[in-house]
Amino acid sequence: MSRLPVSTHKRVLTSSNSSTENTDFAPAQKKIRKDSDPVHIKPHAATTIIGGKRPAVPASRAPISRPVRPGGAATVAVGPSRGVLKPSIASTAAKGGNIKQTGAPTVAKAGGGGATKRKAWDLKGKVSDMEGKLRDYQTKVKSVHQENEVLKGTMVQSQTRVAEMEKNLERQKSQISEYEEKLQALSGVCDELERVSSDKNTLEKELSNLEGKYKVMETLCDSQETELQTLKVKLSVQESTLARLQVTLRDTEEEVRSLKDTVVQQKDELHAGEMERRRLHNTIQELKGNIRVFCRVRPLLEGGLSKHIQLSASDNKSMTLAKTEESHTGKTADTQKNYNFSFDRVFGPQASQQEVFEEISLLVQSALDGYNVCCFAYGQTGSGKTYTMEGNEFDETRGVIPRAVKQIFKAAEKLGAQGWEFSFTASFVEIYNETLRDLLYTGKASKRPEHEIRKSTNNEITITNLTYEKVSNEDQVLGLIMLAGQNRSTAQTAQNDRSSRSHSVFQLDIEGVNVGRDVKCKSTLCMVDLAGSERMLKSQSQGERFKEMTAINGSLSNLGIVIAALANKESYIPYRNSKLTYLLQGCLGGNSKTLMFVNIAPEPDSFGETLNSLRFASKVNDCVIGTASANKK
Repeated sequence: MSRLPVSTHKRVLTSSNSSTENTDFAPAQKKIRKDSDPVHIKPHAATTIIGGKRPAVPASRAPISRPVRPGGAATVAVGPSRGVLKPSIASTAAKGGNIKQTGAPTVAKAGGGGATKRKAWDLKGKVSDMEGKLRDYQTKVKSVHQENEVLKGTMVQSQTRVAEMEKNLERQKSQISEYEEKLQALSGVCDELERVSSDKNTLEKELSNLEGKYKVMETLCDSQETELQTLKVKLSVQESTLARLQVTLRDTEEEVRSLKDTVVQQKDELHAGEMERRRLHNTIQELKGNIRVFCRVRPLLEGGLSKHIQLSASDNKSMTLAKTEESHTGKTADTQKNYNFSFDRVFGPQASQQEVFEEISLLVQSALDGYNVCCFAYGQTGSGKTYTMEGNEFDETRGVIPRAVKQIFKAAEKLGAQGWEFSFTASFVEIYNETLRDLLYTGKASKRPEHEIRKSTNNEITITNLTYEKVSNEDQVLGLIMLAGQNRSTAQTAQNDRSSRSHSVFQLDIEGVNVGRDVKCKSTLCMVDLAGSERMLKSQSQGERFKEMTAINGSLSNLGIVIAALANKESYIPYRNSKLTYLLQGCLGGNSKTLMFVNIAPEPDSFGETLNSLRFASKVNDCVIGTASANKK
């Protein structure tokens, strides 16, 4: 039988008792932990012992506790130890317990004497011996690994302490450098102090005679130094203030830029809102009708209520004209005949000037939005037409014309904030006996120019030689209204002490432009106070009054004919039949929004004239002239 090569691993220990192998190693490992001082670390090199062929030694077979893989040559690496290792370390068990030695017999080292050798044929015993040694070596390797882990932890702690000590060292070095710099500076100061002391002694000897002057100069120097320090403090304060103001200025400039952007955006939104308001406002006016009729009942001069005019308390758009007729035979009772009328609004005797104007204020606003607006008062003599249109000089009794002018200028001022600029031109003309008269003329009566109505290519109605006054505020217009009232033709009749014998037409031409938006608009606000309609028997007009009455009734009749033609949608409208209809051509059938006040007198003897006026107003109320459009460019 051939011999098998056996590799043995032997660890060199520093202790003299290296042959002791079957000892309890737990106390030895505790001692190693106690002696783990990093100062006495002594590295041990890894030793590899490969045994050669050994003579066979007969021995009894040791019991095998567990199967062991056949091992070849094994290398055991031993790391640095903190102290002197005891022979029992190689057999120290893992943490938590002791490992007992097996009952295998001890095999003598190769080349040693006195030990019993196994026979050459006892291969099984040799293998058993090798397995025992292998278990011993594995136990030693585990112990060494445990010791190595302990040493690694100790080394990490040592490295951490070394790093901390190096940081402390660097900090102390930097402090030492600072102290050295301060020391060097102090040494320079000391040298300077010595030099100054020497110079002082020299100067004291040289300037002994100028001591008094020196004190004065020293005092002056001190004061200047104090002033200099004060100026430095002020300069520092000013610099900080300047820096703060610069920062504030930058913030303010950014805020201004942001506000400018916001203003531009808000102007765009405001302009868009204004255009939308105009569109919706015009839509509302169109829904109400481009020709609207309001009826206003004048109160009785002696007070009280008239019996033949009945107004509904719940409905402000209808009224009833009642007439009691006597029986012709005398056998039947008296009968009452009612005439029912319906208008856009009916104002009773108690209605104030403010209430009346509030109903047409939206229509007046349309004039500033670029739409032609016409408002005229119709009715018999003494029914309150002039009071409705002009009123009195007091604020509470002012009529439609001054209130409309006030609203126009106030609204124009608000639109000025949105970039709109308006110019206003006023004129006042009357039609007396089918002749045009300038009510704003201030020259001699004998040199009054003649006037003619002209129609331009763009269908605008103008009057030649008429006075057109540029106005910029309400007071100027009120002055023109007073001048026109003084020049208007009036006379006494049986119906009225001061009856208007002509039709007066007030026109306010409005031109607006928004340069930033490149938008222009042009419109005319026309206010007409028609002469009183009357019959000859009631007015008892004679001579010149009869001629005036004939002209008035003729122009009013032609106005009725034009209204009827418009209501019937005839192809030809006879505007040229009278100066009144020709002048109001643009207001009645053109691009305009029209409102008519029908004023009625409440006296019973005016029943016939009241009925005629209401019938005429009903015809106007039934007239449809189409949709008006704004004069924009």
